[in-house]
Amino acid sequence: MASIAFIGLGNMGGPMALNLLRAGHTLHVFDLSASAVQTLVDAGAHAAASAAAAVAAADDAVISMLPASPHVKALYLGENGVLANARPGALLIDSSTIASHVAVEVAQAAQAKGLRMIDAPVSGGTAGAAAGTLTFIVGGDAADLEAARPLLEAMGKNIFHAGAAGAGQTAKICNNMLLGILMAGTAEALALGVANGLDPKVLSDIMSKSSGRNWALELYNPWPGVMDNTPASRGYSGGFGSDLMLKDLGLAQEAALHARAATPLGAAARNLYQLHSQNGQGGLDFSSIVQLMSAKAKPAQG
Repeated sequence: MASIAFIGLGNMGGPMALNLLRAGHTLHVFDLSASAVQTLVDAGAHAAASAAAAVAAADDAVISMLPASPHVKALYLGENGVLANARPGALLIDSSTIASHVAVEVAQAAQAKGLRMIDAPVSGGTAGAAAGTLTFIVGGDAADLEAARPLLEAMGKNIFHAGAAGAGQTAKICNNMLLGILMAGTAEALALGVANGLDPKVLSDIMSKSSGRNWALELYNPWPGVMDNTPASRGYSGGFGSDLMLKDLGLAQEAALHARAATPLGAAARNLYQLHSQNGQGGLDFSSIVQLMSAKAKPAQG
């Protein structure tokens, strides 16, 4: 069993860390939220006074799950960061969703210090994190992925090697751009149906068995009351925040600009989520974009 530092215990990181504990690993944890740390301590983890202290206490690996590129750069490259405190030979795994060029920069700095590192962003949401069924999309050396595999398998069900350092982030951004487009389109279609007198649950059933079927419609329906156990049916609380989707759509546009790729639908989805955020809804789950499409987003009946 490995001795691991886990940094970042939010909606995704917390459940991931719990699954590592359940698998028998030793965890040294840190987060700015004292309550998040306490949840892990209650489950058997060791609290660290700082990220640096957690890293210094871990013999085998460091796993991070942070909000954005600046947080990852500060954590790994800071004067008292991960690279300055990691044990020789430690395996570094960043599961944050960040710009691919930042992932490459951090990985190269780690390599220069003699440390192994992979970028391993995830797909599957908070439900997948809790259930241990996440998909890991990995960039880095194949040998480093194999070293990380036992840890990833404790947290996820599917593991893909996308390519060299940064490739995991690129693949994740492509996936999330498509997810944002699908959610906005699904919300728009449902709002159109309701505006014309259709029951959103009936319409969802019809589209789920027709050519418009998609993940957002079938497993994460954005209309309140249509589907149990989704953020839409609990006031859009929890889940994947609209501001995080906006961040990821922005990363997609940054990648498109760098590669001179055309992403007009991705740009449209980003603009919609930016407007949604400006309307004060950035803290709600990303399925709440349906509120931008219709002021009549009410729970389905019966």
